[in-house]
Amino acid sequence: MKQSQIAESIARKAHAGQFRRDGVTPYITHPEAVAAMFKDDTLKAIAWLHDVIEDTEYSTGDIIDEGISDDVITALMYLTHDPAEDYWSYVNGVSVHRSATLVKLADIFHNLSSNPTDKQKRKYADAVKILINAI
Repeated sequence: MKQSQIAESIARKAHAGQFRRDGVTPYITHPEAVAAMFKDDTLKAIAWLHDVIEDTEYSTGDIIDEGISDDVITALMYLTHDPAEDYWSYVNGVSVHRSATLVKLADIFHNLSSNPTDKQKRKYADAVKILINAI
């Protein structure tokens, strides 16, 4: 089975019952849309899982136990935002890992299509500048 298929299965289980900010749209539509931006199986797997550790009860160990590769796990470690870390340190950290950077950019672009606030638009614009300069 491909990494992206395993990752999709994990994401669907992990995000079951969660909703987007509007309280109506199932959350899984977000990682699904981000994953759809990639053809590469590893990037697609990272995209499916990019919010799992941060926003669900799943741990890195749980994901490893499901058979996800070290490459995907490493990217997820960069993409998982520790709440104790300020956002800009987080974005700069993401920017040192190419796959994490590509998925974070896709994540931001999808979030921008979901009625962000003006504050979020400004934050995302500044984050994109940092991430694009890292590629």
